[in-house]
Amino acid sequence: MKQIVAAGRSPSAPYSDAVKAGGLTYVSGTIAEDSSGTISSAGDVGAQTRQVIERMADVLTAAGASLAQVASVTVFLKSQSDFAAMNDVYRTFWPTDPPTRTTVVTELVLPDALVEMSMIAVAPDAERTVIHPDTWLKSPSPYSYAIRSGETLFLSGLVSRNGRDNSLVPGDVAAQTRTVLENAGELLKAAGMTHANVVSSKIYLPDLATFQQMNEVYRTFFSSAPPARATVGAGLAGAQYNVEITMVASAAPRRVVEDGRPVNPNLSAAIVAGNRVYVSGMLGNIDSNKDDVASQTGETLVRIARALEAAGSSPADVVDSVVYLTDLANYAAMNDAYRAFFGRDFSARTAIRSGLVVPDGLVEIMVVAERGAGRR
Repeated sequence: MKQIVAAGRSPSAPYSDAVKAGGLTYVSGTIAEDSSGTISSAGDVGAQTRQVIERMADVLTAAGASLAQVASVTVFLKSQSDFAAMNDVYRTFWPTDPPTRTTVVTELVLPDALVEMSMIAVAPDAERTVIHPDTWLKSPSPYSYAIRSGETLFLSGLVSRNGRDNSLVPGDVAAQTRTVLENAGELLKAAGMTHANVVSSKIYLPDLATFQQMNEVYRTFFSSAPPARATVGAGLAGAQYNVEITMVASAAPRRVVEDGRPVNPNLSAAIVAGNRVYVSGMLGNIDSNKDDVASQTGETLVRIARALEAAGSSPADVVDSVVYLTDLANYAAMNDAYRAFFGRDFSARTAIRSGLVVPDGLVEIMVVAERGAGRR
């Protein structure tokens, strides 16, 4: 069953502070705002990083977990120049065996927010094993490349770097995509898996004009039954990188779910792995709603519901979601449509500004569900 964790942080928002289901705790995107919705540490990314992690630690405590059980973190930075200062504070919370991590650069919902984070933690009594190829150096930043818990493997956001010496592997987006996915293969092999076990991926491109070049290489690693996927435009922590990819893999029985639309060679509509459902990023733009984010949000959620139904699940089972908006001025209108669709028992959620690969798309949503978790 899906357990909603209420830590008093977001009583009126259409998302829960955290959700527990299937042995994982999903913590919503968190910024350093106080109870009045303001940020007292404006301009200080170090102070905001500390406040964010401490607030998330409180949410985890309310969920019966702690920072020690965190397996995956996504960090959203407003400015690439704040990366080092954020890292300095971040590493003090995990001096050993830090979680996997993905860091991207984008605008955040509140103008004074400099950093936002979301987290996934495993149960206190669950396996949390760092996976690290014998020939690789440790990451120069405070994250582990991969963490396995039972049948699930979380991979950090990977960029085009040589794991043996941490040097940049230069090249265009095609060359860097190949390096990233070859490195992912080494991590998967170290965990006893292959690319065929990947169930979900998120791809961040600083330049969406390189989308097709990335796809051409990506398809060679996932030539059949590709994972669920979202690809959005966002900045990366280093200007030398043309692509970052973060993935989740699973050793559980895996089933591809299609939702009646033409088959996409780059992604599956959804992947069922054990009892968990990973749904690809969906858009809801049609000819009649090009400028209407509420209508696009509603249509997107209808399409997600269709994919969930094909997977033997429902919107009530959604435990985590990511909302990508092309314009944060549309945040309130998106929220209204999102709230109307789900109604109650909201999932954990993160919402950020991102470029989308479809020109008329205003919103893209990607979800994870736990089959049967929302049933009463």
